[in-house]
Amino acid sequence: MRRVIAAVAVTISFVHGLIHLLGVVEGFGWADVEQLTAPIGAAMAVAWLAAAIAVVAAAVMMGARARGWWLVAGLAAIGSQAVVLTSWTDARAGTAANVLLLLAAVWGALADGPTSLRVRFRRLAADARATVTGDGRPSAALVTEDDLADLPGPVAEFVRVSGAVGRPRVVGIDATIHGRIRSDERSPWMRFTGRQVNTFGAAPTRVFWMDATMRGLPADVLHAYVGDAATMEVRAASVIPVVRSGGPEFTRAETVTILNDLCVFAPAALVDADVTWTGIDDRSARATFRCAGHTIKAVLVFDDRHRLVYFVSDDRLRAAAGGAGDVAQRWSTPITEHREVDGRTIGTAGAGRWHPPDGPAFDYLEIAVDELTFLEAAPAPTRSMSNRSGSANTDGSRFATRRLLE
Repeated sequence: MRRVIAAVAVTISFVHGLIHLLGVVEGFGWADVEQLTAPIGAAMAVAWLAAAIAVVAAAVMMGARARGWWLVAGLAAIGSQAVVLTSWTDARAGTAANVLLLLAAVWGALADGPTSLRVRFRRLAADARATVTGDGRPSAALVTEDDLADLPGPVAEFVRVSGAVGRPRVVGIDATIHGRIRSDERSPWMRFTGRQVNTFGAAPTRVFWMDATMRGLPADVLHAYVGDAATMEVRAASVIPVVRSGGPEFTRAETVTILNDLCVFAPAALVDADVTWTGIDDRSARATFRCAGHTIKAVLVFDDRHRLVYFVSDDRLRAAAGGAGDVAQRWSTPITEHREVDGRTIGTAGAGRWHPPDGPAFDYLEIAVDELTFLEAAPAPTRSMSNRSGSANTDGSRFATRRLLE
């Protein structure tokens, strides 16, 4: 529905901009336009041309959702209406299109402007990346076998098989994702696209942006784990606040997600994480993770190829039925797909699963990685790889990116 509404608004605005060219043709005397009975001189023809360019540009930018499109659209609507007023009898029907364009601009200012969740995500993500890619970035030491010496056997083998040994330390990731989500087993699925930026080390950061569709309306979701606090905010239609979560218990629950991201997307970073490991058997281990003053536990399960296939914790919170608050509930993430990204094997698809105490477990989240960039401590060049071409090239960057799904 959102795409249909956007397509209609873009089409109307684009056609409206082209119609302005009739005033240009009439004003410059290139042809006699029967629909325009009021005289239009050369000076006004220039004004009609400027309005046409502005409205068409606004339509194109709105369709691409380019940054600042809402500002261009607002100015274009005002400029267009100004020239419509000069030929009111002939052009007054254009007012409806200008009102539509102005409403789109107002919505865009709220949805994509300085106070929007989208812009807040970009700012937080840029700040997070700067902490690990600037002049103060962590040591460039490579991961060695000595770093695995104190890990339980299955965890050491997991990190080894992931391709970490002999490679630069991973200090963060930047990923684009897609999937679908629902609130419980009876609710309809909502599709989403998103992006997340994680940084690791003494003070991990996680900034997660989700662009979803809820009942035909866009829903913007922002998770931010920055410093010692985690928050989540949801805005319906990109502008109406409907959920705002935070506080110590919420932060503790989101600490589980920080550890999960570490294990799934950046096994190499586990060698520097504040984790105490306890071996269970040759296929599993228990992690005790400390972050932002919180301590959480999880069990990791590996397959016969030493890849992570299951992560489970009892320290996540789930919203209770009837709005009675949040309750601790077992949470797991089965990993269903693994891919190699720049020589590192990571989980690239899986599910989020709740385990209610009074019913069967159910998946509420399905997620897949489209593209992932490693933020590495080493300043040496890394390879950029693509599934489509299978080629590798050196670009002098500190980062390694691979398109996973074409």
